[in-house]
Amino acid sequence: MMSTNEESSVSFTVQRGWNHKQSVKAAELYEQAFGEKFRAAIPSTTDRLALLSECLIPEFSLCSLDEGEMIGLAGFQTELGALTGGITLSTLLKHCGLVKGMWAALVLSLLDREANASELVMDGIVVDAAYRGQGIGAELLDGIIEYARDQGYERVRLDVIDTNPRAKALYQRKGFEAKEHTSFPWLKWLIGFSGATTMVYELVPLKQ
Repeated sequence: MMSTNEESSVSFTVQRGWNHKQSVKAAELYEQAFGEKFRAAIPSTTDRLALLSECLIPEFSLCSLDEGEMIGLAGFQTELGALTGGITLSTLLKHCGLVKGMWAALVLSLLDREANASELVMDGIVVDAAYRGQGIGAELLDGIIEYARDQGYERVRLDVIDTNPRAKALYQRKGFEAKEHTSFPWLKWLIGFSGATTMVYELVPLKQ
């Protein structure tokens, strides 16, 4: 799947996945958006970047490219796998050691989400800081919805944390509906937020 954004002042393409040479850039983008979220599990930025560079799985993502340079990334999860599916106990132990690796696995288990056979679960959108405000995130979200529809899924599901109202507003504009809010104030000291809203986009097959 590939599309070209013609409305933005930046000319970029959206495609599924990336090649091996872009693994470091993908890790850096993911770290920009979610590094703080994972800090409690893996305090070292160096360790996080090394882990992400090795473990992110390209086929469960869409990325935006500006003349071949990755400038945006949207991850997703299905019953077949996930962008972060390569982060396992063994890879955590490899990059963090025994004690720190076990701790990281415990913390990350609190953030686990699973997709069922009828849905695609969003795993976050990030746009390089130098390119924000130009519609790239919205284009990636449109691409995720299009991909989910093409693959026959019935819905796209995501969880947006309470500390990210801009993301929630974007999802609402795109047609996502808030379905459930979960509060966990006792975990804020650990993961940095105390609640999340589950939002769903119901997919209607396009008429032939």
